Amino acid sequence: MKINTSLAQMPAGYLFAEIAKRVKEFSAANPDANILRLGIGDVTRPLAPAVVQAFSDAALEMGTAAGFKGYGPDFGYDFLIDAIIAGDYTARGVEIGKDEVFISDGAKSDVGNLQELFAADAKIAVTDPVYPVYVDSNAMAGRLGQHVDGKWSNLCYLPCNAENGFVPPLPEEKVDVIYLCYPNNPTGTVLTKAQLKKFVDWALENEALIVYDAAYKAFITEDDVPRSIYEIEGAKKCAMECCSFSKTAGFTGTRCAYTVVPKELVFDGVSLNKMWGRRQATKFNGVSYPVQKAAAAVYTEAGQQQIMESISYYLENARIIREGLQKAGIQVFGGVNAPYIWMKTPNNMKSWDFFDLLLKKAHVVGTPGEGFGPSGEGYFRLTAFNTKENTIAAVERILSVL
Repeated sequence: MKINTSLAQMPAGYLFAEIAKRVKEFSAANPDANILRLGIGDVTRPLAPAVVQAFSDAALEMGTAAGFKGYGPDFGYDFLIDAIIAGDYTARGVEIGKDEVFISDGAKSDVGNLQELFAADAKIAVTDPVYPVYVDSNAMAGRLGQHVDGKWSNLCYLPCNAENGFVPPLPEEKVDVIYLCYPNNPTGTVLTKAQLKKFVDWALENEALIVYDAAYKAFITEDDVPRSIYEIEGAKKCAMECCSFSKTAGFTGTRCAYTVVPKELVFDGVSLNKMWGRRQATKFNGVSYPVQKAAAAVYTEAGQQQIMESISYYLENARIIREGLQKAGIQVFGGVNAPYIWMKTPNNMKSWDFFDLLLKKAHVVGTPGEGFGPSGEGYFRLTAFNTKENTIAAVERILSVL
C-alpha cells in the first residue's frame, strides 16, 4: 500500500510536543525543580458555576429514560446555536442564519479540517509567525511543497514583526486562501476594523477565501478592534469564522467550539456551506449533549458575568507580565487584547536557546517564537493562563536570569 508521503516527511515534531519532551527530560533530571508553565495556552481557572450546573443537570438528565439523548443533530442542538447567534452576532448587529453555524469539539479541529474544502493545488497564505495547525494541516495534504531552511516552498508568508507593527502585508501574488487569527496567537496583537477591511476587500477582489480564527475575541478590550470578521462589510462573501469556548469559558478539557460558514460563500458555483455540512455529517459525530448544554450556559446572565471574571483575571496576569518585562527594558507586544505576550529575546538570542535558558536557569516554560514560523525567530511567547501567584513568581525568575 502507498503511504501519504507528505505526512511521512513532515519536519520535526509538533511544536508543543517538542516543548513537552524537553520539559519532561529536564524534570526527570531535576525532580526537585518547581517548574512554572507559561508555555502552552491551557487555562487554569475552573469552569464557571453556571456552566458546571448546566453540565451536571444535563448529565443527570441523560440518566433518565425521558431525558436520555443518543446521537444529536449533526451540526449541533438548536438551543446552543440560538444562544451563539444571539450572544455573539445579533448583539453586535450581525445577521447569521441557524444553518450557517456548525458546532464542533474545538477550533483546532475545525481549522485543521477546513483544508479538505480546498483543491489539491490551492495556494495558501498565512501570517508569519502563525499558529502551527494552519500550516501543518495543509502540508500534510501536500499543498506546501518542500520544507527547506525552515520555510515551505509553496506557501505564501505574510511577515509580521516589530518593524511593520505586526500588521501583515496583503499578498503580492495570487492566493486562494488566507488564514488570519485575531487577536493573534502567538503575538497577542490585533487588527483594527480599517486594517481588517483591507483584507476583506482584497479577498473579494481576488476571489479568495479568508479563514478567520477568532478564538480569543473575548479578550478584546479596545473599541476599534472587531470581535467578528462579519462586522466588516462584505465579509460574509469571503470569510469563514472559527470560534472556541476553550479560552472564552475554560473549555480546554471540555471541548466545544463552532464555525460559521455563510451561505453566501460560493466558489466555482459551489456552496462552501453545503460542502462543510457534507464533510461534517460524514466525518464528525457531534459534541455531547451535556457539553452543549454547558456551552449554552455561557450565554446566560450569570454565565457571562462569571466567565468575564476569569477573562479579567487572565488579562491582569498579562498586564503583570507585560509591565514587568517592560520595566526591565525588554521589548514586548500583545497582552492588551489577548492572553499572550510576545517578547524580543535579549541580545538577539535564538528563541530555542532562550527557551533552554529559562527552563534550566529560571525553571520557567515559555514558547520559542521560531516554532511559529521564520519571522518568529528572535521572539518568545509567554501566556497569562497560570495563577496570579505563579505569574508573579515567573516574572521575578525571568528578570533574575536576565
